[in-house]
Amino acid sequence: MSTEEIVAKIESCKEELFNLRFSQATGNLEKPSRIHELRKLVARMKTILRERELSAKEEN
Repeated sequence: MSTEEIVAKIESCKEELFNLRFSQATGNLEKPSRIHELRKLVARMKTILRERELSAKEEN
């Protein structure tokens, strides 16, 4: 995936995470494990972005 695609995916995951947290607060959450999955996914994508950033700095 390109960097722009990853950033867009992070934003959509964060939006879904917000909605899941809202559902959890109101007691309507069906799959609580989805919150954990999304948090891990966002962290993985941020790690990839950071690795790319650092490798770009090394090349310069």
